[in-house]
Amino acid sequence: MPPLTRRETLAGAAAMTLLAGGSATAAAGEATGTVYGLDGATRAPLPNVLVSNGREVVRTDGQGRYRLPMPGDGAVFVVKPAGYALPLDANNVPWHSYIHQPEGTPKELGLRYRGVEPTGPLPASIDFTLTRADEPEDFDVLLFTDPQPESRRELDHVRDTAVARAMTIPAAFGITTGDVLFDDLSLYARSNAIVGRIGLPWYSLPGNHDLNMQAPDARYSRETWKRIFGAPSFAFQHGKALFVMLDNVVWLGPPVPVGANTYEGRIGEQNLAFLRNLLAEVPADTLIVLATHIPLHTDATPSGPQNNTADLPQVLDILRGRKVLAICGHTHTTEHHYLAEGLHHHVMTAVSGSWWSGPDTRTGIPSADSRDGTPNGFHVLSVRGTHYETRFVPAQGEPDGAMRIAFESQIRSGAPEVVRALRPMEALRPPIPQDALGDSTLVVNVFDGGPKTRLSYRIGAGEPRPMVRTRRPDPFVTELYARYPDTKKSWVQAIASSHIWAAQLPADLPPGAYRVSVEGSDEYGRPLRSAAVLEVTRGV
Repeated sequence: MPPLTRRETLAGAAAMTLLAGGSATAAAGEATGTVYGLDGATRAPLPNVLVSNGREVVRTDGQGRYRLPMPGDGAVFVVKPAGYALPLDANNVPWHSYIHQPEGTPKELGLRYRGVEPTGPLPASIDFTLTRADEPEDFDVLLFTDPQPESRRELDHVRDTAVARAMTIPAAFGITTGDVLFDDLSLYARSNAIVGRIGLPWYSLPGNHDLNMQAPDARYSRETWKRIFGAPSFAFQHGKALFVMLDNVVWLGPPVPVGANTYEGRIGEQNLAFLRNLLAEVPADTLIVLATHIPLHTDATPSGPQNNTADLPQVLDILRGRKVLAICGHTHTTEHHYLAEGLHHHVMTAVSGSWWSGPDTRTGIPSADSRDGTPNGFHVLSVRGTHYETRFVPAQGEPDGAMRIAFESQIRSGAPEVVRALRPMEALRPPIPQDALGDSTLVVNVFDGGPKTRLSYRIGAGEPRPMVRTRRPDPFVTELYARYPDTKKSWVQAIASSHIWAAQLPADLPPGAYRVSVEGSDEYGRPLRSAAVLEVTRGV
């Protein structure tokens, strides 16, 4: 029997080379198939490759064959092993899964965006073909989260900021941890075409704004996603690292009232079983990179079920004893948490920052500074064997910006009418009267700082003085929103930031101009350095 034709329900037909051999359909309730490896012109069965139905995980036998339960609707996906590559579509979207949905997306749901067409019975053989690839154990990964364009114009901003900058950074592949779009799922084709021009395989995870919001519950909330990308949860290996992509947004039903967000952060019983079964198959010293959209834990709204993962204790139990970097987005903040021994949780900077809010006076693109004061941008993950580091990359402005220095003095009341009477930054780096120094504070936002970041400052050639990590709003972004209230979206406001350091200025500085040097180290012990000029005057 010839190969089946391409179906949209298959997240890329050429990717998996779905073949039907023997009988037309598989035995009811069981998916079977073969994983092949392509090395030059040679195509042969691949043994010992992991394949999953999203719960159970099995290895292919000596003939590359696998069997998995498939009692109803579901998906089968291959866990790409190290040294092999998944096929890509024209926009570099990897094809890793087969969606099994015999009846397709029910028409009676009335979904606004098209879902899965009927797939019919299970094929007799669901096969995957992987290509042999040179895959060094030292590699970099581009990490996006929350590009979240609400319109075609905002998709222009994604293109001209983060994507343009990412195109200049060498990497093995890229990941987006959710909110690829902002509710308008018709933009997927254009979004994928734009991101695809970076030229790397690009893996994506769905967020709460990638939902089919007409779905009555979680069962049919990812219909458009499955049609475009395949299985919402999956995994792949690269070098000595295992990347586990888990959809942890649980849709609870249509918004009531309209505009409410009826979802919660939860890994869920099936994904927990998948994670447990998957980790049972990989060595204990494997670096685990766990990606979700909603944080496992966030400082932004500690008690909010929409911003934290409800079954975190179960996740921690499964990951105990492992070396884990857990990455996520969702809150449009930048945070580092150490949730257990060996478990580093990095809430990443949003590509859209403040949801594309802020003035656009220089480039026509909103400044998009995040509500915790971080410029909009993305991160680069550097993996060296089983060791890793991340670094922040601003999407606009200077590419090496790591911090912002400000001085808070009595001149700055924070009232919008006062702020708008001054030029930008005038109130944050003002000449300070000598008699006001004792009431003035040095405030530094280390954009990617966290609990392990250390900071001190020195005035001129003086001795270093310690700075204290202080949870508070960033004065720059507070002023920005007060100065340009008409440029921000209604829900955007400055919030307490987890990466602010402060120190009271000495009261005994005589009038003059001083170099204020800020130095320290980041979460990985790498040096941080910046400086600003402090002017002290004789009087007001």
